[in-house]
Amino acid sequence: MSEVRFEVADVAEIRFCVSPLWETVASLWALAQPGRHALHLPWIKGAQTVARRRELAGHVRLLTAFARPKSWIPDFLTPPPGSPLVAIGEELATVRATPGEEVRRDVLITAASRPLDPLAQRLADEPDVMLPQLVEAVQAWHDAAIARHWPRMRALLEADIAYRARQLAGGGARLLFDTLHPAARWDRDRLVIADRWTQSLSVSGRGFPLMPSVFADKAPLISCSNDSAPGAVYPARAVGTLWEGRRTATTGHNPLGAVLGPARAQLLELLRAPGTTSDLAHRTGLSLGAVSQQLGLLHDARLVGRNRQGRAVYYLCTDLGLALLDGEP
Repeated sequence: MSEVRFEVADVAEIRFCVSPLWETVASLWALAQPGRHALHLPWIKGAQTVARRRELAGHVRLLTAFARPKSWIPDFLTPPPGSPLVAIGEELATVRATPGEEVRRDVLITAASRPLDPLAQRLADEPDVMLPQLVEAVQAWHDAAIARHWPRMRALLEADIAYRARQLAGGGARLLFDTLHPAARWDRDRLVIADRWTQSLSVSGRGFPLMPSVFADKAPLISCSNDSAPGAVYPARAVGTLWEGRRTATTGHNPLGAVLGPARAQLLELLRAPGTTSDLAHRTGLSLGAVSQQLGLLHDARLVGRNRQGRAVYYLCTDLGLALLDGEP
């Protein structure tokens, strides 16, 4: 069991962010264990082909030395972003600037979870030589396997953040952490995580970023060491919808579609998790105008609600909409 301790002022420093760097590195977990990450099989099939390219073989081999099943990822490789939305280039610049002693420390700490891969040991021994190669490997894998899917991933992660932000605003840290994941709970002044580790971190006025993740699939993950910036990664909601193709509902197979119409029935189903107009258009194949019109009708019928977060408007099923989807009286 792991825990993160908060002081009173630390609760005010909880924030949310999205990291393309984290998703790029953590995607190697799914590549290594397709059975465990079955939700990502549509992506994995393509990524396996990409990983076999001759020009990527060395990059993938280096990355798999750090993103291994049942092993911690060194903190320096996935630092919490400084702002809600960053480009991977910004994150990699931070990684590239990591002092050698910090790289060595973070790599050696991960040996507590699993013995080091020889390439990881080499990085610890020769950070000045190996760190640029690692940064190059991350960028190459991102460009080849993640970049074209990133808009879809980011939309899902942003929708999760909108949902969690409403929880934090409406019920405070207790509601947020008690509903973050079945393995997480708030206990007086700390976040407690029922995992296989015994990590104990203190926020100590350094802020606490929370990152929803597409590729995290178990209990929330926290920083490996108190010497690193504190933060947590947790599985995002509705990941099962991420790789859905552009489907067309038919009245013959969808009774709700016969009543609402295929487009509105499909949108209502997708809005079990928050979504924006552009996200829904991408996932359904409908035009932005068509999605906007259908959402307006669903909103007028009180089947979906909407909430503005910054420049984005997120839609989500109301209780009435969920009851209709689930066939409740």
